[in-house]
Amino acid sequence: MPASLPQPAKAVVLTISDSRTRGDRPDLSGPAVVASLQAAGFAVEGPHLVPDEQPQIEAALRGHAAHAALVVTTGGTGIALRDVTPEATRAVCTRILDGFAERMRAAGARRTSLAALSRAVSGTCGRALIVNLPGNPEGAVTSLEAVIDLIPHALLLLSGADAHTETPGAPRT
Repeated sequence: MPASLPQPAKAVVLTISDSRTRGDRPDLSGPAVVASLQAAGFAVEGPHLVPDEQPQIEAALRGHAAHAALVVTTGGTGIALRDVTPEATRAVCTRILDGFAERMRAAGARRTSLAALSRAVSGTCGRALIVNLPGNPEGAVTSLEAVIDLIPHALLLLSGADAHTETPGAPRT
């Protein structure tokens, strides 16, 4: 991570799932995402469980974006009727980062054709970055790995760094 970011940067993981919130099924994707973020050097809070209810997801995203640099969700990104994580994310974000979703779906497609069904989005909410990941643990980690190299530079820019300042190894924006 760039030296100008707080070391380590704070990330929050939210598992979006009715069945996991009720305790019907264990949360496997949240802990897998936490482990990946910790390995990348983030201080991680969570996973917190949130039901598939758009108002509750929006409130959780806004609340955590107010105090964390990165908010990562897992679950609720498919086409089932209760999958509303992308809608909640779009509602709270001021900017959508289409390139993140493109990279994540491309990485997922190398493992399964079902990756094309993902509606995951990423964007900015204030000075926080929000990244949606699929609910499948392997898919969540694969998607996160597809964008993890972009996250430090995105967080640097969101922290108020001059967009024209060169970051070693990062493309100029």
